[in-house]
Amino acid sequence: MDLVVRVKEIKGHCPVYKVGDTFALESGYKLVTEIPLCMHSLASLLPHYNALRVSKPEEWGLAGKDDRTKAYVQCLDPMAYTGGGTVIFEINRVDGPSSTVSTK
Repeated sequence: MDLVVRVKEIKGHCPVYKVGDTFALESGYKLVTEIPLCMHSLASLLPHYNALRVSKPEEWGLAGKDDRTKAYVQCLDPMAYTGGGTVIFEINRVDGPSSTVSTK
């Protein structure tokens, strides 16, 4: 099971991402991207990515209210204090190679 991570929302200003940007994690360890990535986003995803590959988001308290098949996490930038932006990521589980999914 691969993961496709999409920028769902940005609160404040993020100098790296735009809403709709995507990147993928294939085979549990291959990071596939055509866009620059921010370390804040990777740090927020790291504790969850292996669990999300093998189990449902609701088992980890990460499921969306409307669509229980998608997980949600946010970057670690506390925008209220930094003047930056907090990015909300939507994570989708995908069967087979996600490289067929556009990462733009």
